[in-house]
Amino acid sequence: MPAEDDYTRRSQLEAELRPAFIARWAKIAARTKSSLVFVHSHPGRAAPEFSRIDDAGEEVLAHFFRHRTPDLQHLALVVSDGGYACRYLGSDRHLRLIAVGDDRRVLFDPSRSHDPSDLYDRQVRAFGRAGQSILQSLRVGIVGLGGTGSLAVQQLAHLGVKEFVLVDPDDVELTNLNRLAGSASADTGQAKVAVAERYIRAVQPRAVVTSFQENVVFVETAKKLRDVDVLFCCTDSHGSRAVLQQLAYQYLIPCIDIGTVIAVKGGKITHITGRAQMLSPGLACLTCGGLLDGNEVRRDMMSEAERKQDPYLVGAREPAPAVISINSTITSLAITMFLSAVVGVPSPARHLLYDGLRSRLRSVKGEPVQDCIVCSRAGVLARGDGLALQGRLAQNVNR
Repeated sequence: MPAEDDYTRRSQLEAELRPAFIARWAKIAARTKSSLVFVHSHPGRAAPEFSRIDDAGEEVLAHFFRHRTPDLQHLALVVSDGGYACRYLGSDRHLRLIAVGDDRRVLFDPSRSHDPSDLYDRQVRAFGRAGQSILQSLRVGIVGLGGTGSLAVQQLAHLGVKEFVLVDPDDVELTNLNRLAGSASADTGQAKVAVAERYIRAVQPRAVVTSFQENVVFVETAKKLRDVDVLFCCTDSHGSRAVLQQLAYQYLIPCIDIGTVIAVKGGKITHITGRAQMLSPGLACLTCGGLLDGNEVRRDMMSEAERKQDPYLVGAREPAPAVISINSTITSLAITMFLSAVVGVPSPARHLLYDGLRSRLRSVKGEPVQDCIVCSRAGVLARGDGLALQGRLAQNVNR
């Protein structure tokens, strides 16, 4: 942050930095290959816009940096009590902006919001018009459209989310129908993404839905999720969870991971557990918590032929018990966590564990491992396109 003597002039209406201060930071940027973000504030409670004074000042800065750091992109950020706006320095190219506050609330660019209709009157009474408009502006990615993913689609569509990216490689099978929200017996053989898209359009006729009947463990499929605002991980494989958590931390996309387990022994239920966990900067990842099995990740990254040839992989996976009421309980907790993060519902937990046999719900606060290979600065955190995503490489990603 500039010191007082780093300004040539500074008042409530304008500020100008000394050339020596700019030159010093240009050298640092060039040496470390880092982008600079020039931040200033505007008065008032309205969402800020860049002024003509901002335009003129940035034009000079942009010209200077094009010569001093030609291979780097620099940004300008303006904030006010009403929000913020961000663009490439000296241009009119605005950027999508997401911030995660100390209270783990995710703040989205207010310039993309929509005026809510009377359809959402009861929600506006809870979240306010600003909260509802945020919901309607989000682009949400859902990976896995089975037991929990189909329920997430259902709830998000009714909440007013209008843009979705859906990913699932599978078709509907007869044994899916007991827990696949929005499905009917006639859907057997249809793509799960198609069933989910049909439900969204029935609730939101003008929704923008992009569907991929592909497996997210393939790198090219995972890349298609880089520009969503929020992710829901609703898969049941360790490999897909490994890919999605890397995507979440590498591209700073808040991701809520959902999982349920029903254990049966001797014909009796011994455990009913569920987990909803946010993966976001400052929060422990699945690797920190020891929730990913390395052998299972390796298995998921193999082709079917490779699995058959591997001497360490024995037998096929047995289908796990699944009940729609348990899925609904955990998915609802995850959606409430999402509402807390984006519209401020006062529910601060970001990692919840459910014990169905004891009817208990508890919040967990796991500490990130200092040099974690995923969620720390020593790992993939905020690396963006500067680091390759891990996953399978294949030309045909349709399974």
